[in-house]
Amino acid sequence: MKRLGVLLVVGGLAFAVACAGGGPADVGREAVEVGSGPGVDPAPTTEAPDEAIVTDRTSRGPRTFSMAFTGDFLLHERVNDVAMNSVSDDPSRDYDYRPLLAALGPLLAEVDWAVCHMEVSLSADNTRLSPYPVFRAPGDIARDAREIGYDSCTTASNHVLDHGADGVAETLDVLDAAGLEHTGSARSAAESFQGIWVDLGGVLVAHLSYSYGFNGFAVPSDAPWLSNLIDEKRILSDASRARRLGADYVVLSLHWGEQYLHTPNRQQQELGPRLLGSADVDLIIGHHAHVVQPIERIAGEWLVYGLGNLLSAQGSEPRRDELLVQVTVTERADGTFSTDLRAFPLFVDRATLVVHRSNPDGRAPGNDPSLDAELDASWSRVVEVLKAGSGWTDLGLG
Repeated sequence: MKRLGVLLVVGGLAFAVACAGGGPADVGREAVEVGSGPGVDPAPTTEAPDEAIVTDRTSRGPRTFSMAFTGDFLLHERVNDVAMNSVSDDPSRDYDYRPLLAALGPLLAEVDWAVCHMEVSLSADNTRLSPYPVFRAPGDIARDAREIGYDSCTTASNHVLDHGADGVAETLDVLDAAGLEHTGSARSAAESFQGIWVDLGGVLVAHLSYSYGFNGFAVPSDAPWLSNLIDEKRILSDASRARRLGADYVVLSLHWGEQYLHTPNRQQQELGPRLLGSADVDLIIGHHAHVVQPIERIAGEWLVYGLGNLLSAQGSEPRRDELLVQVTVTERADGTFSTDLRAFPLFVDRATLVVHRSNPDGRAPGNDPSLDAELDASWSRVVEVLKAGSGWTDLGLG
């Protein structure tokens, strides 16, 4: 169901790069970087002022699109060692994460736009690697994520500044080289004004990414644009600006919560509903706690408190429980949008670090009975967490 389209940069200057079509059913997908996006207002320049974005709204019926989101790429040394040992006779690869992520491929292929969360800094040449607490991981993860089916990554996290401005720049260079869009950090003041925009069949989606903090690293005073800090006033301002520029649908990705706690903390419980209550915010996706947290439905809109990890070497069972969520957004007769959400519980096998679907109806056949027992237990744990959220009765499980 993946839709291919055109990459545009808008705001004073505009250009288009044509992409290969996917067949008669493809209605066109555009990733649009808008030169005014999240953050502080730009200093005066000679460029043209902000302009609303015009998309092709021609449609034979209600506009609709779908997205998928997963938890943290938290690449500990053991994850990288397993990926290194997964390399076949391909001399272009030092690491191969694809065997660990293969179960995600079909789920990502079902949606129009798939989003990962890149928790760590990346190395362009797979060297100078460093473990926790200041991560730098092999850049091969970006290429493999793209090949598995991801289209973009959020980058605002508590580890985004682990290697300073150079680390931010190198990470974004790696994502660019892999063909992954990104939001949440920037290489320059100009880039900080560009938010991720995706035109999915004429629906213009803005995706904004923020973190609760940076592990004690301070954003340099001469580079305040390096990454986005959670601040209610700023987030609402950014979302409002996105609307003014033409966004039909605004997604927030928030890196927040207390590590290893299923229950959302005070910030999440108070700030999340307030942000979602804004007319400028349509969906909130959370990560960072490294365990699954509940999903709320408030006035018909979804607040996903925490997806858990995706790839990590954290050993305890709840830290190996995780979620992939798919959202399907459909235009109503009055021009507003409704959102349906489906959650797919996942589990990371401790022995192999392979990600599995834990739903008994969605598993690959032929698992070892001991693995199936772990998947059964994981499924039960995740369902119990999800039942604590107000979205449980409207939530689809896969």
